Amino acid sequence: MCLVVCLGGLLDGQSAWGQKELRVAAAADLQPVMPVLAQEYEKAKGVKLVVSFGSSATLVTQILNGAPFDIFLAADYVFPEKVVIAGLADGGEPTAYAKGTLVLWTRKDSGLLPLSLDRLTDPRVKTIAVANELHAPYGLAAAVALRNMKLYEKVAPRFVVGENISQTAQFVESGNAQLGLISLTAASTEHFREIGTYVLVPTSQYPAVRQCAVILAKSEHKAEAHIFLNWLLSPAIQGELPQMGLGPVQ
Repeated sequence: MCLVVCLGGLLDGQSAWGQKELRVAAAADLQPVMPVLAQEYEKAKGVKLVVSFGSSATLVTQILNGAPFDIFLAADYVFPEKVVIAGLADGGEPTAYAKGTLVLWTRKDSGLLPLSLDRLTDPRVKTIAVANELHAPYGLAAAVALRNMKLYEKVAPRFVVGENISQTAQFVESGNAQLGLISLTAASTEHFREIGTYVLVPTSQYPAVRQCAVILAKSEHKAEAHIFLNWLLSPAIQGELPQMGLGPVQ
């Protein structure tokens, strides 16, 4: 599942009014984040962002197949590194722009409060939403955490698997799953805070979710893409990320 949100207009590098645009491939965990950043960036730089959301695996496949993005904001290091290895990146290695956090989330009306990690093995729990560990870095983080906590075999039969972390969050938000291992970016939104609650999965139980970016070598807007990435890494924007469920890289 890949959702395209045109936070700009046309896909030719300029809007119908001649305004500059950047085509951004963004990991699904950024779906609550990018509209805010896009609005700020347009105000600061006069450039619109045209954003395509999907699992990092889906987006990297599109890039390897020639999709005309300018920059790829992944949810880990591995998938943008594939772009580098393929010779399609403008630069030698991915650039970390944020840190992700995994949480266990449930609706307030689930009957599973107070929430704790012990709820994963509660006999009343029949469904647990997780992202596909082969496609989504947060899905891999969840699988590793469950294995490290010696819970994977016990809870795997209850999995409801989402193609990406956004779909996974939708499963538990809708009640189609009782619990969900989702990103803090989703759990931090006003809607999710209103209808649910979460607990952090200990970061010691899964590899760091180091979200990295690459600028595409074939982009006709590499200079503009570098300006955007530098803006994203600026102290002011990094300081805003915790409000959106992401950790700064500095």
